[in-house]
Amino acid sequence: MTASLYKQKVLILDFGSQYTQLIARRVREAHVYCEIHPFNLSLEKIKTFSPRGIILSGGPASIYDRNAPVADKGILELDVPILGICYGMQFLTHILGGTVANTVDREYGSATISIKDDSSLFYGFEKGRQQTVWMSHGDRIEKMPREFMALAESRNSPVAAMADASGRYFGVQFHPEVAHTPEGHKIFKNLLFKIFRCKPTWTMGSFVRRTIRNLREEIGEERVICGLSGGVDSSVTAVLLHKAAGKRLSCIFVDNGLLRRGESREVMEIFKRYYNMDLHLVYASNNFLARLKGVVDPEQKRKIIGREFIATFEKKAGELGKATFLAQGTLYPDVIESVSFKGPSATIKSHHNVGGLPETMKLRLIEPLRELFKDEVRQVAIELDLPRELVVRHPFPGPGLAIRILGEITMERLEILRSADLIVIEEITRAGLYEKVWQSFAVLLPVKTVGVMGDERTYENVIAVRSVDSLDAMTADWSRIPYEVLARISNRIINSVKGVNRVVYDISSKPPGTIEWE
Repeated sequence: MTASLYKQKVLILDFGSQYTQLIARRVREAHVYCEIHPFNLSLEKIKTFSPRGIILSGGPASIYDRNAPVADKGILELDVPILGICYGMQFLTHILGGTVANTVDREYGSATISIKDDSSLFYGFEKGRQQTVWMSHGDRIEKMPREFMALAESRNSPVAAMADASGRYFGVQFHPEVAHTPEGHKIFKNLLFKIFRCKPTWTMGSFVRRTIRNLREEIGEERVICGLSGGVDSSVTAVLLHKAAGKRLSCIFVDNGLLRRGESREVMEIFKRYYNMDLHLVYASNNFLARLKGVVDPEQKRKIIGREFIATFEKKAGELGKATFLAQGTLYPDVIESVSFKGPSATIKSHHNVGGLPETMKLRLIEPLRELFKDEVRQVAIELDLPRELVVRHPFPGPGLAIRILGEITMERLEILRSADLIVIEEITRAGLYEKVWQSFAVLLPVKTVGVMGDERTYENVIAVRSVDSLDAMTADWSRIPYEVLARISNRIINSVKGVNRVVYDISSKPPGTIEWE
């Protein structure tokens, strides 16, 4: 399934801003489909995408830098309205003949703009009204291109927003996509519905109907193998395929020895209770652990596990009969984080669904959720009436505990982590927090510390507890877990998990960190 199936589409060209994914979130929240692509996407591909409008993201560069990112100027020849945000505005100004200048008075953080003209971008905003926005720039517009007018100004930016006389080109120096611009959602609605002339047709109900129809066309009479893990991504993928392919679908749950305690049994019981699917449980822990012996590099771990998964699937598929497709629950953030745009953005990590697949794979890949953010997948799960325990289930990485054990994977270290992780989940649930936080888990660190137990010196392992709040995993903040809950977690782990004498709590946000430690 490709983006060409959607008629109402917005193209976001990424110049490397840390907020680019938030732009996509704002567009999706308005029920308009969009995609993020690198700034250097070819004009031919842009034409093929056929967007209703183009958004140029911000970025860390100056337009006058030697290696400043530059989009194809041919976008100006398309009959498509364009909005430039921060660097995107400066790029638009530069190629249209205006002047961008570096200023001593830079603006970073909260700022106030004054609306000078209630154009379509600021429809519903009172002229002369003060607005709080989020700025992050060193350069500013010194001279607008011909036939442009300023729509807003700030203390340091005489042109905080602008538009041309035709109403085709717009620019904002601030970031309307971030929460620190309180009225930003109104600006996006004006952009999408008054300027881009989109309609709010991107709903999860329409996605489900369209996806099932397209899956039926793509699969035909062929057989499909689906990798099932019990997470909401793979569960939704399996149910969509079950509705599209029926008995031609076989779901395989691979117990790779890197799962949480009792996970394979729990997932199989849920699916057998609710769905009449062809389910197969494959025990392959020995193979995975043998491949991972001595491996400590996280990227290598991910790729080894990805290859072993495919090998396991292909072997089992051969036993079940000829299959053509392999289905995965790849999400849009997985794709974004796994692809380098050859510009300001860089690969964060190889996702197990994106970076670990061998080129010689015999099965054809099918990814019905590839266009969705995580919160959209949960909405699809609700549309499909999935059991609540699957809908609210915390995300669990494909490589499993392998990337929550820093360093070498051994049976002993796996058991330590499983025991600690179970306590974390039990106490988070007991406190009524399980459905309030995005994800909670334990991490086993590759260090030992001195402690005292029973008047004796100990030298044992450290467990880090991680809990984050998020909407789609693109950004995340550490959860403010009450001290008494953290105290219970620490006390139980230290007293009942043999080999651990210290527990720490991770208070890092994403960015700059990631949710997982590897």
